[in-house]
Order: sequence, then structure tokens, then C-alpha cells
Amino acid sequence: MIELTDQILTQVITPRQPETHKGNYGRVLVIGGAKLYGGAGILSASAALLTGAGLITLASDAVNRNALHARHPEIMFLDWADTATLLDLIKQGDVIVIGPGLGLDATAQDLLNLTLSHVHAMQTLIVDGSALTLIAEQQIDLDCPAQIILTPHQEEWHHLAKIEIAKQTPATNQKVLAEKFPATTILVLKQHRTEIYANGEIYQNTSGTAAMATGGMGDTLTGILAALIAQFKAPLSATLAGVYLHGLAGQLIGEEQYVALPSDLIEQVSGLMKKYSEITEQQSKVGFIN
Repeated sequence: MIELTDQILTQVITPRQPETHKGNYGRVLVIGGAKLYGGAGILSASAALLTGAGLITLASDAVNRNALHARHPEIMFLDWADTATLLDLIKQGDVIVIGPGLGLDATAQDLLNLTLSHVHAMQTLIVDGSALTLIAEQQIDLDCPAQIILTPHQEEWHHLAKIEIAKQTPATNQKVLAEKFPATTILVLKQHRTEIYANGEIYQNTSGTAAMATGGMGDTLTGILAALIAQFKAPLSATLAGVYLHGLAGQLIGEEQYVALPSDLIEQVSGLMKKYSEITEQQSKVGFIN
């Protein structure tokens, strides 16, 4: 098992080049936030914004529009009942997140089916929360052309993979991932030390704190992953960096506070990215001189 350290951040996060614009940093679409769970979609989209994605749209229940724009007017909003526009956005996105606060009703099922049937090979699809539950309950085949990233916690993985939590060993998880899911699937199995499974390798996160044990933390992770993938284009390395960055941001808050709120964690991310991009730049200059 390969342990993740802050070295992964300097391998992925680079300084922004002067002659760039929002189009250079990727399009992220978050599909989530039913009436009862609007905060989940907002947290995911907000995390994508503050992690640097160029253009972010939240497709959500119409009731969430004002809450989103009161918090982050930079994020575009679409009432997910507008299927024609949603379909266009699905086709245009670099990274699609589906599941945070999506719900389990017929609308949620239709949104999931629409997404799975229209993503293409140049995209990354991050599947989280309610979408994972629907896939498990409906036994949906994930054989779609996009790069798939699954982000279950251990109980969700239990339903998806039919492995009881006590039996979720690295070997068993790896075996079932290879047998039941497309070969390129990346699994981010959220737990005390989150494990990432991809290409026959297993990585273990070393950042984080018990202060992060609060609702909405997984929603922020999806947004961070989406933004890093949209910007840096390498799904696996960006996923590894995102998991570590998410844990590190929470860890810093946990040094001062008993609880690390997801909304506070999001505010830490841009500063950390700036710090590590500068380290990357310094290392690059040293390498050039040598």
C-alpha cells in the first residue's frame, strides 16, 4: 500500500500561467441537492469553485437557487427540471459530479439515467452519495465511456460491492472492484484512512482528523476532486492530491477547533493550493538550475 503525503500536492498543483482564462481551468457540473438536501449540492459546487475550476454549474432543485447565489454568485445554477439544458451541460462538461443530496425518488433516478447515458469518453464522472445508493439498489451497470470515480463511504461500498464492512480488506476490495466495475474505475473508499484503488494499486491517505466527522464532508471532497481533475487533466493523480488536500485542510482546522465544518474547510483550500504551487515552482527552478 502506497502512503500519500504532501509530495502528491507538489506533483499535481502548479502555478497558473499569466495568459490564461476561465476556459483553461475546466468546466464542472454538479448534479445534486434535492429539496431536503440542498446543502450537499451547494457544498460540492462551492468546493469546486474555491479549488479553482474555471466554470461551475449546479443543477439542482429550483428551491436551492437563492441559497446558492447568496453564498457564491460565481456559480451558475440550473433547475434540473430543465432537461434539455441539462443535457447540453452534461455533454459540455469536463467533469460531472452526480449524487450529493440527489435523493432516491423517481426524479433522482431519471437524472442518474440521463447522465449515465450521455457522458462521453473525454469526461470524468464522479459518482457519490445518493447516486451510489441508486446504482446499488437498481443494480445499474456502470459500463459507460467516461472515466468513473466512485466515492463511497464504507456502508455505501457494502451495498455496492456486497462486502460487509468487517470484511472490507484491501485484497477483497481490489478483487471486487476488478470483477464488478469497468477496468479504469477509481475507487475512493472513505474511512479513517481513506483508501484509493486504481490500476491495480492501493493508496492510503495520511492526512485528516476526527474533527472532520460531520455532515457534508464528503460533498466537499467531490467538489475538490472535480476541480483538480478539471484543471490538471490527470484523473488519478488529481484524485490522490484531492483526497490528501481535503484531509490536510480539515486537519489544519482541527488543530484549533473541535469540529471542522465543511464550509470552513473549503475556505482553506485556495491558500493551501497557493502554498504548494509556490513550492512546485521553487523545485522546478532548482531542477532547471541543476
